[in-house]
Amino acid sequence: MKPVLISDLAYQKHDTGFGHPEQPSRIKAVHKALDKAKLSEGFRKVEPRLCEDADILRCHTENYLATVKADVAAGATNLRTGDTTIGKESLNVAKLAAGGLLAAVDEVMTDKANRGFCVSRPPGHHATPDKGMGFCLFNNAAIAARYAQQKHKVGKVLIVDWDVHHGNGTQDIFYEDASVFFFSTHQSPWYPGTGALEEGGKGKGLGTIMNRPFPAGSGHDAIVTSAFGDDLAKAMTKYRPELIIISAGFDSRLGDPLGQFRLTDDDFEALTKIILDLAKEHADGKVVSVLEGGYDLNGLGKAAAAHAKSILAD
Repeated sequence: MKPVLISDLAYQKHDTGFGHPEQPSRIKAVHKALDKAKLSEGFRKVEPRLCEDADILRCHTENYLATVKADVAAGATNLRTGDTTIGKESLNVAKLAAGGLLAAVDEVMTDKANRGFCVSRPPGHHATPDKGMGFCLFNNAAIAARYAQQKHKVGKVLIVDWDVHHGNGTQDIFYEDASVFFFSTHQSPWYPGTGALEEGGKGKGLGTIMNRPFPAGSGHDAIVTSAFGDDLAKAMTKYRPELIIISAGFDSRLGDPLGQFRLTDDDFEALTKIILDLAKEHADGKVVSVLEGGYDLNGLGKAAAAHAKSILAD
């Protein structure tokens, strides 16, 4: 059973303008690296689809969706809610990014594949229920988790996020919801200023948000060994998710211009293996990942290739 790779040249149509770090060429950089390492052929290719408004509204407010539609239709260059650049194709491309992950969920939950990797943009983990920010329009990982629960009757979902920036949007969406466990490693202090150790959920969701903030310069020992290898693994022996979604941000790689972590390509391979092993133990091997950050094009490609290599390894 081959893992699936979901991507499309249309992801490059989200125009962020000259010099923007979240640029269309990020997609090309990943595919170039996968091809160079002869990894692309190991995947079965699946085309993304546009998600429906109903999928978005499981995680975002009607008011916010209307705002995105209005801003794009008006030809705005930035969302009025925050620091997210948009163009005339941004709404459709963002819906295609979310829809690509839904397609991956369908493949995995119907046993056509056991793993899926979505090479897509724009990213999503900063998008809160009512606000787009941090280059994000819709929260792809959150939308996929809710879709899996609604369409495939999944009970519990784990979302892991190793982006150098805290996934504040994902946290906000599930802060009081025990059916989704959110685990994040991220640089602190750093944008967006959330993700403190004590932010652990509320009400029914108390204990299902686990933040592991680390200072600039952190690398293998703190993130791979301690946070993922120990803390997450222990938490999952009790939680036992039925599906794992990876917010795969590669700006935590050494040398990325928007972060100061020191993870290597070998570290991303190791992180992926930890998640795959957890999935085998608790979730019948079901894992999907989606591209978040990563802004040094060469480094992004290499890190994504390491992630893909691990996905294909066993």
